[in-house]
Amino acid sequence: MPIEVEVESRSVERLARLVGPARSAVLEQAASAVRRALGTRRIWNVNSTAHGGGVAEMLSVLVGYARGMGVDSRWVVIDGDPGFYEITKRLHNRMHGATGDGGDLGRLESDHYESVLRANAEALVPRVQPGDIVFLHDPQTAGLAGPLVRRGARVAWRSHIGVDRSNERTEEAWAFLLPQLAECPTFIFSRLAYVPPQLASSDVHVILPSIDPLSPKNRALRPERITSLLGQVGLLPDERSSARSAVLGDAGPFAPGDRVVVQVCRWDPLKDMVGVLHGFAEHVAGHSDARLALIGPAIDGVDDDPEGGGILADTLTAWEALPHQIRSSIRLATLPMDDIEANALMVNAVQRHASVVVQKSLQEGFGLTVTEAMWKSRTVVASAVGGIVDQVAPGTGVLLEDPHDLDAFGRTLRDLLAQPSEIATIGRRARRHARSRFLSDRHLEDYGQLLVHMVTR
Repeated sequence: MPIEVEVESRSVERLARLVGPARSAVLEQAASAVRRALGTRRIWNVNSTAHGGGVAEMLSVLVGYARGMGVDSRWVVIDGDPGFYEITKRLHNRMHGATGDGGDLGRLESDHYESVLRANAEALVPRVQPGDIVFLHDPQTAGLAGPLVRRGARVAWRSHIGVDRSNERTEEAWAFLLPQLAECPTFIFSRLAYVPPQLASSDVHVILPSIDPLSPKNRALRPERITSLLGQVGLLPDERSSARSAVLGDAGPFAPGDRVVVQVCRWDPLKDMVGVLHGFAEHVAGHSDARLALIGPAIDGVDDDPEGGGILADTLTAWEALPHQIRSSIRLATLPMDDIEANALMVNAVQRHASVVVQKSLQEGFGLTVTEAMWKSRTVVASAVGGIVDQVAPGTGVLLEDPHDLDAFGRTLRDLLAQPSEIATIGRRARRHARSRFLSDRHLEDYGQLLVHMVTR
């Protein structure tokens, strides 16, 4: 059965002090307009997991701030079985243009998908009142659109994923999903290029994701706190000998003065952790004093991703096959997910400690880790794919034209590491750019305009 996630109200005043009076005034105007338009209506957000991905992180922030502005906003997580999540991960991969596990998306898969969402709808729909606003997030929830529309709710489906150029695999995914969305009146995408031709004449809105600068993952940390957190992870020496390291294999911590290149992401084939490892091993290790850390969640902490264990195993196997001298300059770590705030603080510390943050995705819907690193004044080396292109403006990071070209990736990283002053300059520009475009107040304003539109159209 679907479960409502408890979300604490967030202080808009603290955010306002950070973004300044002009942006604060715009946000308050947007909040007033939303409150007038909504009246007694509630806002519901529905997705497939309460933690372990960018969507869950954004919902925690947006729902919290909405409540802080006096809006009745709620968050519900649907329930699914392993077969359901295999199907939806298949959809996820194919919406990115990738084959994934190569499984079918036929009648049997459609029947199972619909049966799972039918059971969720039976429990969720009666809780939603006619006129309420419902945001459905990503492929896992598309089948709820029809029952909620028939209930009288104002429904929008938001896709956080996509690819700029369609192929047979994306067409297969949309052929599966569009019948589920036949009654949905409103759609939200992170990029206009992600909108399939079949929805070109629909009520479509483009809203860029954002980060919360006050969240545990992004708030400022004192240097001694960063060192302590990295000791807990196992990337730096820890005075507490009883602490359990998140570092895999027999590798010990780095030295405190080591420069570290980091990629932090889910264990997903499209994030290409193995490619990052090989590019670093072949072109950076032995040519630079830098080290590499590949950081992901503990695989039992992400409910809706059945591929994580296999990708982690593949990455660990590739690391173990490296010559000892090169292997000793690379660490793999899985951060525990049982305490979400503690996990976020560890990611924060890892990114702040990094000299360079990498996001060498093969495809990427948006990539919040890019903006997170930019906000922390870190230079990002990332693939020029999907929403990453929208985040990295000229001079605020380094974009890789071909994410599959490991030679170019390795050379780019090695050349950059040889220019510490350039790394610092790019990092300063990156923070200014992230502040101007990708913080929570802008995201809330965009949603405010959409909410008024959905109520009044």
